[in-house]
Amino acid sequence: MSMSQWLTRIGGGNLIKKIICSSLTLSHYQATASSSFPSLLSNSRNEHKAIFAFCSSTNAAFFGARRYNSTKTEGQLLSEEEEEDDEDGSTLEEKQGFDFPGGKIAYTTEMNFLPASSDKRVQCYRVLDEDGYTILSNMSKLVSKELALKVYSGMVTLNTMDKFLYEAQRQGRLSFYLTTYGEEAINLGSAAALSSDDIVLAQYREAGILLWRGFTVQDFANQCFGNNNGHGKGRQMPVHYGSKSLNFVTISSPLTTQLPQAVGMAYSLKMDKKDSCVVAFFGDGSASEGDFHAGLNFAAVMDAPVVFICRNNGWAISTPVTQQFRSDGIVVKGQAYGIPSIRVDGNDALAVYNVVRSAREMAINEQRPILIEAMTYRVSHHSTSDDSTKYRSVEEIEHWKTLHSPITRLRKWIGRNGWWSNKDESKLHVEATKQVKLAIDEAEKKEMPPLRDMFTDVYDELPLNLMEQETMLRETIQKHPKDFPNNMPL
Repeated sequence: MSMSQWLTRIGGGNLIKKIICSSLTLSHYQATASSSFPSLLSNSRNEHKAIFAFCSSTNAAFFGARRYNSTKTEGQLLSEEEEEDDEDGSTLEEKQGFDFPGGKIAYTTEMNFLPASSDKRVQCYRVLDEDGYTILSNMSKLVSKELALKVYSGMVTLNTMDKFLYEAQRQGRLSFYLTTYGEEAINLGSAAALSSDDIVLAQYREAGILLWRGFTVQDFANQCFGNNNGHGKGRQMPVHYGSKSLNFVTISSPLTTQLPQAVGMAYSLKMDKKDSCVVAFFGDGSASEGDFHAGLNFAAVMDAPVVFICRNNGWAISTPVTQQFRSDGIVVKGQAYGIPSIRVDGNDALAVYNVVRSAREMAINEQRPILIEAMTYRVSHHSTSDDSTKYRSVEEIEHWKTLHSPITRLRKWIGRNGWWSNKDESKLHVEATKQVKLAIDEAEKKEMPPLRDMFTDVYDELPLNLMEQETMLRETIQKHPKDFPNNMPL
């Protein structure tokens, strides 16, 4: 008889584990669930599958996430190992598995590969249907008239601002611009659900959050025209907004760099025991960047209070989601990293508001990250540098623009509630148009930043190499004055 056969006959697996336990404390598998929502996970010791439930109630359901905590004492483990074998002849070790680093894993004699993806896609939480009818009957009690009208007014103002600033670029008055057409609900719905103390790290289609927080249309125009009153003093590309006073970190062009940064900021809030969180926005294309995976894993391991919001608008410039990933979108990636996740209709402002508000509460109260995938469609071209009709049909764009407009959907709902009339609609559009046109005219008249500002605001004292660069630039301008703007103060 071999040694392995002998150990099996006498229950040697338990014997060996007793020997190991004399010097090691092993961990056990522990389920955690949101305190803000009904549990999505079973607390049964024999349950090894996370459960996803789709809620049609006001409490959105999140993918559950297991945590592995080393909390069992040596005595508890030894007591369990001393239990008798099951009637089917399998030992406790075979039944329950072994505590590998990270948690207990059950053994099996069947060789099963996990499927690449489920045949059934993760459901999408929504509140309003395409015609603005509520699926939930009590939404008017959960969302006040004042809040709903502010969200709607913000969506219309954002859309109007995009229209005129886009046209200004086409007229050669701006160097660059991109819009949020079709994604207004994600902007204003999420902004309404956050606190002003929450720190926002955006990608570049989240201007509506700044608008909600008090960044004026004039502020937007000043930044885009790069005048001396603009936030960046002309050093940044248009639409790269930021505001320290409004807790909105200045946008940077490289994709996904904001995600690991957001986790670091969130962990800082955690250490300071702040009653706030960090919210990081990104697009579906950003999920292909390494910083996405590093950021989510970093957040999960550190239990950082950060809410990741993906705007899955179907396109990463000209790359469709079908060529971006084989998984069921972004939502399933969160569960892989141990992060509670949810998918929401990004064209439904009320649904976005509900989900982001709930996610914020979970992130702060439970001190953990949350992932939201907002399903929408990029109605506009990627930017003024793009012509999307080269890779998608005009009919497809018009279909989403007319039948799935988030602005139209919310307009119908507030109208049915008796909160909005055609007269109100006309007045809002007239005022928004007037405000945007005036802001553009004023921004264009403002003085440009002086040449000196190109080199300042980084070092306390200008280093020698930058002084040399400034001198060289001034000499070049004097030699070739026609090649440089004549409205820039020297």
